[in-house]
Amino acid sequence: MPLSTAHAPDLLAAVDDEVFRWMSAPVPRTLADAEALVRDALASAGRVAYAVVVDGRVQGSTSYLDVDPRLGGLEIGWTWYARLLWGTRVNPQCKRLLLGHAFDDLGAERVTLKTDALNTRSRAAIGRLGARYDGTLRHQRRRPDGTVRDASYFSVLAAEWPAVRAGLDARLPPCV
Repeated sequence: MPLSTAHAPDLLAAVDDEVFRWMSAPVPRTLADAEALVRDALASAGRVAYAVVVDGRVQGSTSYLDVDPRLGGLEIGWTWYARLLWGTRVNPQCKRLLLGHAFDDLGAERVTLKTDALNTRSRAAIGRLGARYDGTLRHQRRRPDGTVRDASYFSVLAAEWPAVRAGLDARLPPCV
């Protein structure tokens, strides 16, 4: 579902310091911080932000970024979930929906996913989705603590989507 400031209380409850260690935003500590995080997401050009809803409660967020219909590309990013969802089917389900919409509905030629090169948990999760490692962009940005981040880039191309989709579908229960 599209992200809105009404989701800020649930997002604040879902925040985990370990996730935000890898994000380019400070950890939201108050409702005002969570509302600002949502407002920033909604105001970012080329970003379409979604709330991740599990059992009727917002438990995280994910976005399309750098959407460029002329080039047929976009990125899936700013993905984070409540700790209780780590290692569950939520990430592959979300990525199945986002990748399916990108390739099947929007006609994407390439979908990029990236993460901090030191975030081994996220790198492994992206690899399990079926995305291919493209390389590491050194000194890609500064982290909130001032250190410099290298970013590991992964992608799925339109020609690869049928095999990636089949792999995700095999991991997931049928939709009811």
